Amino acid sequence: MTNHRFHLQSDLLLSNLFAVALTMLLVLSPSTLSAQEENGFTRINVVEDFTDNGFQWFRDAQLLCAGNKEMSNAMTIGWGGIGTLWGRTALTVYVAEKRYTKEFMDNSEYFTVMSFDFTQGKVLDYMGRNSGRDGDKAKALGLHTAFTANGTPYYTEATMVIECKVMYAAPFDPKYFKSDAPKRMYANFPAGVHTEYIGEVVGAWVKGEKTK
Repeated sequence: MTNHRFHLQSDLLLSNLFAVALTMLLVLSPSTLSAQEENGFTRINVVEDFTDNGFQWFRDAQLLCAGNKEMSNAMTIGWGGIGTLWGRTALTVYVAEKRYTKEFMDNSEYFTVMSFDFTQGKVLDYMGRNSGRDGDKAKALGLHTAFTANGTPYYTEATMVIECKVMYAAPFDPKYFKSDAPKRMYANFPAGVHTEYIGEVVGAWVKGEKTK
């Protein structure tokens, strides 16, 4: 009886040790790293770590991307906003009706907004001047597409990636324009009226180590 109990206790101890070892292996295994970490990014909290001037950030131009692992597209954007809405940390972007990226935005639950440093100016210039309807812009630039845990596309060459989940999307309705600014804008704008996309920030990463 004592010998049988000893074997049961030994088996239980070995099972516990195996479970602990397996857990440690999974925690330490490189395969458990996020795609962002594997590509040299560090996760940040945008509320605490985003130090850019919010009024200037979009004026400097950023890159918007949406799609999935089968197909995606990106475009340069100069309009947008960051802040708080509905109790969420929010980021807003705008895409004109005839832009190729719009169909990806309309069919995606998530999107990314990416920054590139001044040495990568050709990326933003090319993405803004060429349409994805005419070819794979990322391939033409030699960019490497990766995906977040949500399957949202981004480029590993970016210096910062912000992932958002769409909370609201609707086109501007001209009948609600209250000043001449939007009226003049769309009086001679062949790409059509913009759709507003408000996203909740669900993840953000910077290339390299986080800096304060």
